[in-house]
Amino acid sequence: QVQLVEYGGGLVQTGGSLRLSCAASGSIFSISAMGWYRQAPGKQRELVATISSGNTADYADSVKGRFTISRDNANDTVYLQMSSLKPEDTAVYYCNANLKPTRGTSSHWYWGRGTQVTVSS
Repeated sequence: QVQLVEYGGGLVQTGGSLRLSCAASGSIFSISAMGWYRQAPGKQRELVATISSGNTADYADSVKGRFTISRDNANDTVYLQMSSLKPEDTAVYYCNANLKPTRGTSSHWYWGRGTQVTVSS
């Protein structure tokens, strides 16, 4: 069974930094894309950043220049370094991964349960 678990959320002041990590575990044959999404209260879940297996990254306009996504393929982990945080970055942050549990199976998207990030003004 595959699990994605996020770490690193918390409370930070405006202008501060946080680093989120997300580790995939269980039956994993391969992982292609990984990413981070967030959902603020009363809003829809939105894309924050994605990274391909070849380390090509893409970002939402709202976080470009402030957030950096990276991955450690050897440990099936994706990171999100967040800097210059703003109150509008407050949300639950979710990681996801497109992976094959075993050779010969189809790829599926898996999600973590989320970690809260709160930026105080």
